[in-house]
Amino acid sequence: MKKIVQTQLSIMMFLQFFIWGAWFVTMGRYLIRLGFDGTDLGTAYSTTGWAALISPFLVGMAADRFFSTEKVLAVMHFLGAILMFWVSTVTDSALFFWILLGYTLCYMPTLALTNSISFAQMTNPEKEFPPIRVLGTIGWIASGLLVGFMPKYFTGLDTIEDTAIPMRIAAGASLVMAIYCLFLPHTPAKSKGRKVSVGDVLCFKALGLLKDRSFAVFMLCSLLICIPLAFYYQSANIFLGEIGVRNPAAKMTMGQMSEILFMLILPFFLVRLGVKKMLLVGMAAWTLRYTLFAFGNTESATMTSFLYIGILLHGICYDFFFVTGQIYVNKKAPDDIRATAQGFLALVTLGAGMIIGNVINGVITKHYSIVSIVEDGGAMVESTQHQWQNIWLIPAVMAFAVLAAFAILFKNNAEQRETIETAK
Repeated sequence: MKKIVQTQLSIMMFLQFFIWGAWFVTMGRYLIRLGFDGTDLGTAYSTTGWAALISPFLVGMAADRFFSTEKVLAVMHFLGAILMFWVSTVTDSALFFWILLGYTLCYMPTLALTNSISFAQMTNPEKEFPPIRVLGTIGWIASGLLVGFMPKYFTGLDTIEDTAIPMRIAAGASLVMAIYCLFLPHTPAKSKGRKVSVGDVLCFKALGLLKDRSFAVFMLCSLLICIPLAFYYQSANIFLGEIGVRNPAAKMTMGQMSEILFMLILPFFLVRLGVKKMLLVGMAAWTLRYTLFAFGNTESATMTSFLYIGILLHGICYDFFFVTGQIYVNKKAPDDIRATAQGFLALVTLGAGMIIGNVINGVITKHYSIVSIVEDGGAMVESTQHQWQNIWLIPAVMAFAVLAAFAILFKNNAEQRETIETAK
């Protein structure tokens, strides 16, 4: 792959994840400031899950059969820029949900489209893709640092994390991305004119893989682990800000930094531990993270270290479970349905699992919230605090239950040994 194309794709990945990181991490604090309750937060964060269930298939088919991928990507980000700016002006919870859902229906398919453009330019994706994809993680880190450390000189505010400004940053970045997409390498529709079957849309071929007991156990546990996973994305920034951690959005980028490290050493551990142990370590990391959050606070250096260790565990939580899982699915699925199988995995995890998790998290957060009236600038306003230890122990127990079930039910077989050998 030519250096200029590699640079183009790297910038694309940077912008793609800069956009997501800019608004997603801090949205919860902003909604609480608007007076939204835990249920409202759960439904707002569930929009990415609903979008992951619906839009990738429809937009993906448009890119596969009708229009060049870079043009579809440009249109999606342009519409996303408009909708993200619009939602930043809305204070009604019901309207906020529907506009945000419209935005996520535009954004979520672009995750697959950027991958498609990248793979189309590569002759050896296994070696060429990782250094390009890592720019996406760096983009997420950059957005977190920008939002967390935005100088007061520009906004007049000590922090912008509980304001609509991060959403407007995301809207501006989306507009830049939309224009930039028009200059990406041309990626024509490869299946233009081919008929689309119902089975293609509903992943019927991938469903056939569930006849294998181990694969069925893996998919079920992937669904279930995403329920406690949703607690981190929805509540961690709110939690850290509420207990007095300064610039939590910036501090949370330490998780993405650890993700880069563990991504690089993943093959080393995969060869030595194998698929099952890697997945178990990933689940155990989620259990440990939530336990550390439950007992961490800012009252002492030791208790504060619990918070930072929990954030740094993100590399193990994500890479050891999700990346290993993608490798496992890629090996289990026949060549002709590998893409469909990966889509099925995304539907189960980013779609159904995250929807269920966000809704449950919202209900639990509302249950353990305490609303009081305080004085703010001479006016009496509502202030919401949460019983965080009770909240975090629930996903810790959930993750441990999934870990135990997976350890008992998932069996190694010859194909999984081949997966390990593939990583060597």
